[in-house]
Amino acid sequence: MGLNEIFPVLLNKDRARQGVALSLHAFSDLSHVSPVVFVYLLKECYAHGTCTASKKFRTLQHQIHQVLYNSPQPGPAVFVARCLYLMQILEADSDGFCHLIVSSLRRYLKVGTIAEDFHEAKSIAAQLFLFTAGGSTVYSEGVLVKILEVFDVTLVDIENAMHTADKNNSISSELAIAFIEKYILMLVESKSYMTAVTLLEHFSICHSGESFLIKLMENKEYRAAEKWATFMGKPMLCLLVQQYSDRNMLKNAYEIIKKHNLQQQFPETYHKCKESSLKKLAEKACWDVAELKTKGDKRLVEYLVYLAMEAGYSEKIDELCDRYSFKGFANETEHRRSLLRDRYLQLNELVLEGIIWVDEVNGLHNATCHIEECKVVGIDCEWKPNYEKGSKPNKVSIMQIASENMVFIFDLIKLSEDVPEILDNCLARILHSPGILKLGYNFQCDVKQLAFSYGELKCFRHYEMLLDVQNVFKEPRGGLSGLAKKILGAALNKTRRNSNWEQRPLSQNQLEYAALDAAVLIHIFRHVRRSAPAASEGNAKIEWKSHIVSRMDNTKKTKKEAKNKKSDSGADSFDCFLLGKVSETKPCHAN
Repeated sequence: MGLNEIFPVLLNKDRARQGVALSLHAFSDLSHVSPVVFVYLLKECYAHGTCTASKKFRTLQHQIHQVLYNSPQPGPAVFVARCLYLMQILEADSDGFCHLIVSSLRRYLKVGTIAEDFHEAKSIAAQLFLFTAGGSTVYSEGVLVKILEVFDVTLVDIENAMHTADKNNSISSELAIAFIEKYILMLVESKSYMTAVTLLEHFSICHSGESFLIKLMENKEYRAAEKWATFMGKPMLCLLVQQYSDRNMLKNAYEIIKKHNLQQQFPETYHKCKESSLKKLAEKACWDVAELKTKGDKRLVEYLVYLAMEAGYSEKIDELCDRYSFKGFANETEHRRSLLRDRYLQLNELVLEGIIWVDEVNGLHNATCHIEECKVVGIDCEWKPNYEKGSKPNKVSIMQIASENMVFIFDLIKLSEDVPEILDNCLARILHSPGILKLGYNFQCDVKQLAFSYGELKCFRHYEMLLDVQNVFKEPRGGLSGLAKKILGAALNKTRRNSNWEQRPLSQNQLEYAALDAAVLIHIFRHVRRSAPAASEGNAKIEWKSHIVSRMDNTKKTKKEAKNKKSDSGADSFDCFLLGKVSETKPCHAN
């Protein structure tokens, strides 16, 4: 992008022609343009720009980088350094313009510049530091750090600059260090800790020691503390780990231990951190990931067994004990199982006649016929978790549909491969039926996943008479498990949520887990209807009915269209059906 294109955008209409002519002339040849004129032109361009501040900054940054090739005298680096001297005349805008030209020079220097130019520019930058540290010139800390980094100002450069400023006295490196330390102390007192640490690191000043690190920790300047400890080396890093451990900041301690290979120095802290990480994964039911994280460490695996015992995940306990030859867990496992029976909702408490696995055409027809005769069903889905970041989720493996006394578990993977058309027809008769109330919990997630997994099937494109129980209660915590505890007095054991749902056959515990998630919705709905106020003429409609979606399309809709999909009349007519005022049921048609 050239000046002809940039400046009509940056300048308002009144000044556009004049600004372009002046800038084209000045910026096309910098050999006779003084830094003060250059700074003035930049200010004019920025002040009268019509686009956003960030766009103006990027455009000018690019333009300055380009014009530094147009023979600025005595050289690009010196030219920019002299411009920095003048930035104070811009007052409130000085910091922004300093960042602008320094960042442009940084980009230019990647190509290179002559040694004499850069050497002189370093001297000017060192003088700028002296003036700022001495209080003669006021640059922000961020600008000062950037100047030191871009011009690579060293302790020797500061010493030379001090000698130039005071030729009558001998200047030693100790005096230069003392001057810098005095400025750093002022930064610490003003609580500019990160800048203080950056300057200590930049000038390789290696004292201040433990007291400084502790001061950083006390002020919760953790990033500065880590930067300082990394610069100081292993002893300071060990102190940092200890400080984190004392504050029970195990994740921070673990990251330092792992990053700097301090496992031998802190074996107990390392294991404690790993155990904390395993516990968090177990709480999310990510057992396979947790096992991988142990890397075969028997102490960590044993801890994972205890977590599985606490969660009531008996299959994982047996699996880990067999794989790692653990003994002595049998009695304790049985004891914990008996405790968990009292703690979590059990499937037999819901008085179900059975769980039926559906993976062939006859079973599919029978299940569909049974469900079509139901007034209310609970629906849920499961799929194998995918732990690889950025990868696509796995296909939905099973769909559970529960009636009052039966749960059907459809093997969607097998059925979609063997009899896709029959599966599509049967599920459409259920999901599209206005005579069957479908209960779900956070079913929007399942809807999207089903459409992603089986986009070729029409049955998953829209749903009739769907009630998301989550919307009725709007429970902020605990999910379905928390809601079950609140309504039915016992929570759901969610430890198998992230198990491998693509394995065949599924374990008995997996089948019971899947069945319970769908069946519990029926029992929660019973409570909803019992506790709802009686409808009478003139009263507001029963609250739960307003959440029934009479037709939910699994496609993108406008808000207005989505609103029109809700039908109170559909909910009212269905309520009559629930109360027995509609005696007809949909006949079962064989396919």
